[in-house]
Amino acid sequence: MNRINPHFAARVHDIEPFHVMELLARARQLEHEGRTIVHMEVGEPDFATAEPIIRAGQRALAEGHTGYSPALGLPALREAIAGHYARRYGVAVDSSRIIITSGGSAALQLALGVLVDIGNEVLLTDPGYPCNRHFVRLFEGHARNVPVHRETRYQLTAELLRAHWTRSTVAALVSSPANPTGTLIDADEMAAMAAFAAQQGGTLLVDEIYHGLIYGADAPTALALSDDVFVLNSFSKYFGMTGWRLGWIVVPDAYVRAVEKLQQNIYISAATPAQHAALAAFTPEAEAIFEARREAFRERRDYLLPALRGLGFDIPVTPDGAFYLYANCARFGVDSFELSKRLLEEVGVAVTPGIDFGEFGAAQHLRFAYTTGLDQLREGVARLERFLGSK
Repeated sequence: MNRINPHFAARVHDIEPFHVMELLARARQLEHEGRTIVHMEVGEPDFATAEPIIRAGQRALAEGHTGYSPALGLPALREAIAGHYARRYGVAVDSSRIIITSGGSAALQLALGVLVDIGNEVLLTDPGYPCNRHFVRLFEGHARNVPVHRETRYQLTAELLRAHWTRSTVAALVSSPANPTGTLIDADEMAAMAAFAAQQGGTLLVDEIYHGLIYGADAPTALALSDDVFVLNSFSKYFGMTGWRLGWIVVPDAYVRAVEKLQQNIYISAATPAQHAALAAFTPEAEAIFEARREAFRERRDYLLPALRGLGFDIPVTPDGAFYLYANCARFGVDSFELSKRLLEEVGVAVTPGIDFGEFGAAQHLRFAYTTGLDQLREGVARLERFLGSK
């Protein structure tokens, strides 16, 4: 028997959907009807999982590695990640502090689960990845969105933390490189934020999910600057394992047991076959593939950035990494959500409206993802030029 008036927890009403999913559903419908769509809305690499990882996953299944792993993750994978920090960054990270998670999202939920009590504040950027603020709400905290501008490369700074930190604040969450802007935080600023948060008795959480996908000198990890920060990462972006749902978090020693308890209760452990497959991500064969793909993303950025600027989009800061361009479209005189719908319907170009990333300047911004090949990007730019030229 169906309930006439089903009960919903208040948090359900506060957590918003991805608005771009409505556009994606419409794009799929148009494709089903025979239209061709240039997809620049989805933040998922268009490359399949690298062959060495696939082979390792197949071996794991064939060898029967299908049971639970330890809650903290396979010891061999935790050690491989520690080795990755030593090779790439020259940083010694004890594998005991590395916890394998079911994707970067699970890593952030575990961190917030041990830090946030009812009514606590977490400082976030606006614009920023929308799930971050929703995860804070899930744990009955308050996401305090701090408007960020081109002057700070759309990032929080120690000065902004000082201006917005309150007695209720327990943490600040930063992403470097960031979604949707692709910008980095330099080492001095990161160190200053970590020091300030610690002085206040709080914590700095650093999302490094797009590390590896950086198009200049590789950025230092926040773990090189402080042992008191939480650093989360994922196998989804640089390592190209989106559907395998695997990530990790590095936590200060004092928090390992608390995170382990949450993980045991929420989902026991990350998927065992995926963990065995991920061991191959740190082989020279796989790393050569990842680096070639990074170069492909750089070529796409270097094409799309000047092309969009040439069409009149205002992109004041060149992104350092990830695979996004956050473009101001105010000069076209149309709300970005409406503009994204018109671009899809009229010329078959799918992009993400700014409303998905917060409130500050949302109506004036679109996010373009260069997660499709150069030929498709060129076709998308030609369609944009045709649309804008007809206005």
